[in-house]
Amino acid sequence: MLPDAAIDAIHRVVTDSGRLTQSWFQQTMASGEITDAQYVEIIDVVVTVVSIDSFCRGIGVPLHPLPEPQEGEPSRYRPATAQLQEAWVPMIPVEGATGAEADLWNPTGRVGNVIRALSLIPDAVRQLMDLSNAHYVPRDRLMDFTWSRSLSRAQMELIAGRVSALRGCFY
Repeated sequence: MLPDAAIDAIHRVVTDSGRLTQSWFQQTMASGEITDAQYVEIIDVVVTVVSIDSFCRGIGVPLHPLPEPQEGEPSRYRPATAQLQEAWVPMIPVEGATGAEADLWNPTGRVGNVIRALSLIPDAVRQLMDLSNAHYVPRDRLMDFTWSRSLSRAQMELIAGRVSALRGCFY
């Protein structure tokens, strides 16, 4: 059973992201029901599932079944360079993606705060990059505005912007 704080976070992310506020986050952390790392993992899982489900609905195919839970304990790995800066959760600074985290940012060193906000859980960044490579633009092509798939880059950006607006995403 998930803690009430986790369920509330999931509902807010999926149905009403405008209710995600820093004061709500601080109250949630103060409750002790979930940790900052668990919050980041919740965001990672929800974004992944919603993205894949939305894609399936968009192309008219059945949703993928959720995988069976696996036995074991989480690693609880926390990058040594993660620090509380401008986000609600600790994250790896742009220049701090070294060693085991050297693969997190694209080769140009440019990285958005949305990506960095997941970096407390480095595998969450890797998973989001895999998803973005398939659904959007491969990381090494992000700044190549001539690159396209069956849609032009301008069409992809228009759809991405529209979806963000419809979902109330402030980025």
